[in-house]
Amino acid sequence: MESQVHPSSIVDSTAILQKNCKVGPYAIIEEGVILGENCEIDAHAIIKKDTVLENNVKVGHFAVIGGDPQHLTFDPSVKSNVHICAEVRIGEGVTIHRSIYPNGVTKIGSRSFLMGYSHVAHDGDLGNEVIMANGALLGGHVTIGDFTFIGGGAGVHQFARIGEGVMIGGLAEVSKDVPPFITISGRNQACGLNLVGMKRRGISNDESKVLKLAYRSILMKVGNPSVHAQKFLDENKVSSNSKAINFAEFFLTENRGFVKSKSSIH
Repeated sequence: MESQVHPSSIVDSTAILQKNCKVGPYAIIEEGVILGENCEIDAHAIIKKDTVLENNVKVGHFAVIGGDPQHLTFDPSVKSNVHICAEVRIGEGVTIHRSIYPNGVTKIGSRSFLMGYSHVAHDGDLGNEVIMANGALLGGHVTIGDFTFIGGGAGVHQFARIGEGVMIGGLAEVSKDVPPFITISGRNQACGLNLVGMKRRGISNDESKVLKLAYRSILMKVGNPSVHAQKFLDENKVSSNSKAINFAEFFLTENRGFVKSKSSIH
């Protein structure tokens, strides 16, 4: 089926629109853009040069995808882009900035949902099925694991790592690394495992029990969590529990330090 392009929109001659795309009134599609099949670009949205959208991506009104990074030393002549994987939904007013590096990529994983006026800064790397609620903000170089939810108005500091299956509460402030499967509220405060999210994903009771043990053994212990994580891996037979291994191994790479547990044990 041929794509439907509103006559008031501006589509560069070098842009590629695959089958059944829809481009709304006053939308702008710049040079080198690739739209996969069944993409839908709402009125007044702007898809900047060299951005790639895979199949079934929907971009809301006034969103800007692929804009220049908000980085003081960035050279606009650098060629970089944004890559949006399949079945992503992008709400109204969302902004996603391209990489600061030559041939670098800011990536949004499949089936993610970025709600209205959320922001992904340059060199962000979001996994699959990530949800960012309205007004959530990610600094540059932030990585987000699969199935993570970021609440409305939450802010994540540049270079922070967020593990898979994390639940970050609304208006939270995150400036430290967040291990997988936990909930965050306030400023860098871990409030236990994301049990609701784990249940929805079908994580078994046995897996949950080992994750609870890992949480108590590493994050709730006073002292260096990296040391506790290595001790947990050495002393516990968790070779068959990939979730617990991923949780513990997250602490073996220190980047910005780690969030703190609301409760601690000695």
